[in-house]
Amino acid sequence: MDFQNRVGSKTGGGGPASYSESNRDRRERLASLAAETIDLAKDPYFMRNHLGTYECKLCLTLHNNEASYLAHTQGKKHQSNLARRAAKEAADAPVQPAPQKAGVEVKKFVKIGRPGYRVTKQRDPENGQQSLLFEVDYPEIAEGIVPRHRFMSAYEQKVEPPDRKWQYLLFAAEPYETISFKVPSREVDKSDTRFWSHWNKETKEFFLQFSFKLVDPRGGARPPPPALIPPPARQSAPPSSLPPPPRPPVAGVPPPPTFNPVPPPPRMN
Repeated sequence: MDFQNRVGSKTGGGGPASYSESNRDRRERLASLAAETIDLAKDPYFMRNHLGTYECKLCLTLHNNEASYLAHTQGKKHQSNLARRAAKEAADAPVQPAPQKAGVEVKKFVKIGRPGYRVTKQRDPENGQQSLLFEVDYPEIAEGIVPRHRFMSAYEQKVEPPDRKWQYLLFAAEPYETISFKVPSREVDKSDTRFWSHWNKETKEFFLQFSFKLVDPRGGARPPPPALIPPPARQSAPPSSLPPPPRPPVAGVPPPPTFNPVPPPPRMN
């Protein structure tokens, strides 16, 4: 707003602005801001009448120029009418049904019982790695169904009290019931040569074999435990009643002569 070049004010003095001047400057500032964001050609409520003035069809107001209309669109009256009109249109609009998501059709089968199975325990003769081989028979499996399996922790099941020492291996194939096996909760070796599964479509048998990882993190054969060597027996001390052992003779020195004491003669009375 220009505070200098007004009537009755000195150059550079910045005299006080009247109410009408402040209001006009505010309208011009709002109009310039609205012109940057609003396209009057796309405004459904902007109309020019036969007198050359502009009308707001929403608020039923007249405006002498476009700047006045743009300032009106930023006012409280126009904004409240826009909110009231949007609420009325939302209430009158029919409720559209939510589009249905494309779901997967759930296949339902009648359970016919549990399948037959065989479990074989194995141990690698080279490194002693333990493994389990499962053979499950599905002679009447549904067409297009492939047996599935997964490991389940003890805290997922609700049949037994959870025990961290065990885990469960599940096999499922329709229309048979899901079966599970309780195996030790040890880390499974999932390398290509130690973990494999196969579904034989001709014999309708499903095979699964996996191995447990060795305790030794370096892998390979574990060394045997070291043998215990018994400690040497302690020698007992000789009894104190025995005479001392003879000393060995010293070279060049003859042994001392033996002294045999002569008994004293008998006393004469």
